[in-house]
Amino acid sequence: MTVALAPAAAPRRLTGPLALLPGVALSAGIGALAFGLQLIEARLFGQAWIEGLVLAILIGAALRLVWTPSALWSPGVKFSAKTLLEVAVALLGATVSGAAVAALGPWLLLAIVGVVALAILGGYALGRAFGLPHAMALLVACGNAICGNSAIAAVAPVIEAEGQDVAAAIGFTAVLGIAVVLLVPAVGALMGYDATRVGVLAGLTVYAVPQVLAAAAPAGLAAIQTGAVVKLVRVLMLGPVCLVLGLMRSKQAAGGRGPKLHQMAPWFILVFLALMAARSPGWLPETVLPPLQVSVSALTLIAMAALGLMVDPRAVLRAGPRVAAVAALSALLIGLLALGVIALIPLG
Repeated sequence: MTVALAPAAAPRRLTGPLALLPGVALSAGIGALAFGLQLIEARLFGQAWIEGLVLAILIGAALRLVWTPSALWSPGVKFSAKTLLEVAVALLGATVSGAAVAALGPWLLLAIVGVVALAILGGYALGRAFGLPHAMALLVACGNAICGNSAIAAVAPVIEAEGQDVAAAIGFTAVLGIAVVLLVPAVGALMGYDATRVGVLAGLTVYAVPQVLAAAAPAGLAAIQTGAVVKLVRVLMLGPVCLVLGLMRSKQAAGGRGPKLHQMAPWFILVFLALMAARSPGWLPETVLPPLQVSVSALTLIAMAALGLMVDPRAVLRAGPRVAAVAALSALLIGLLALGVIALIPLG
């Protein structure tokens, strides 16, 4: 007598919000590992030369090189790379205040805006001249012109950039960011700049705010303070730039008829601008700012890990030489623009 065996039951697939948990947990675990490695760097070398954001995307990409996430992991990984990243960008607006901006004076403020605009246009032109796709050229240009990884992460969902483009742009921008931190004190000393001018140079050229502080520190406290404020003005450009890019993309999608009201800007950019507007007059209590900053950092770490998991590292390597050349030339362009501003604008 033979007994027919029932076919093995297929594993039950998670549905609804539960379907997101595996991928989000995986991305969060990689982000936590990257943050831990950043802390170890800071402990061993006095500062973290490779940021946790970069480490997160590198670890995610390395894991993807040997393992492709299955359907169990994919929903949460995609959610982390897109939605959580958008939430992080929205909350970033609350950490930016316009209180110290007016102290720079109108000419320097206009010069900062001009440098960012010219750097984006010039960087994009370089990217296209080297044959980079539209989205990749924009990512590299905005990363160099505004604030490195954060700008790339913010612009990516607006222009619907591919994950591998985001990873490549962040990777090369991160390497250049370290080089710029090392070059700013040397250039300042070579040019005979005082603390204020070193601060302006650091604020206009270095990507991340912590890196600005590290680049300006050899020139003293005044350089650190000036560099931080100049850098914040560059960060303020992130919202308007994303708004303009969103409007342009919406108009193209509408066949040239102009965007509809709900297409005018991504929701997270509107929230960014609203929170920034609320922060400036002090409507947001100072007590909420530290938790918000921690939340932005944590969400961005998770999103970068997820982006790494969505990338085929072999494709990034294939894009390497041209992206590296464009990123380097774009960094050189913004450096030359910064030197021009310091030479032409009266600084105290």
